[in-house]
Amino acid sequence: YAMFLSLIFLIVLIAAVVGFVFRHEIKTNFESNLNLALRDYNVTADRHSEAVDTIQRTLHCCGVQNYSDWERTEYFTQRGIPRSCCKSQDDCSEEDLKDLTKAKPKVFVDGCFFLVTSTMESKMSIVAGISFGIACFQLIGIILACCLSQYITNNQYEMV
Repeated sequence: YAMFLSLIFLIVLIAAVVGFVFRHEIKTNFESNLNLALRDYNVTADRHSEAVDTIQRTLHCCGVQNYSDWERTEYFTQRGIPRSCCKSQDDCSEEDLKDLTKAKPKVFVDGCFFLVTSTMESKMSIVAGISFGIACFQLIGIILACCLSQYITNNQYEMV
C-alpha cells in the first residue's frame, strides 16, 4: 500500500513540475487551439463550437484577442458574430452581428485568451493549496503504512 501511494505521489509531483516548466507552451498551444476552434466554428453542435460558446458566455468575452477575430472566419461571412458573444440575447439581431461597427456596443469586446489565462493564473494558489494538502495526506499515509508493515513484521511470531 505504501508503494502504491508513493507511486501516485511521484506521478502527481512529476505532473506538477512538468506543468510548471511548460506553462508557456501550454498557453501558446491553448491560443492556437482557440484560433483553430474559431476558424472551424459552425452551427452544428460539435464539441469545439460548444466549447467556444461556453467560454464566451461564461467569461463574457468574444474571439481570441477581441471580437474582431470573428471577421476572419467563414462563419462570420455567413452569419456574423455568434450569439454567444451577445451581452443581451434580446438585443442582438442578425443584421447587427454581421456588421462589426453595429455589433461593438452589443457584444463582449474583450478576447477570451487573456480572460481564460488570467482566470487560471488567479486560481493557481487555490489549486496549489489543495494539491499540497493532498500531498501531505499521501505522505502521512505512506508513513503510517510503513509503520504498520514494520509492526506486523516485528510481531509475526507472537501468540495471539
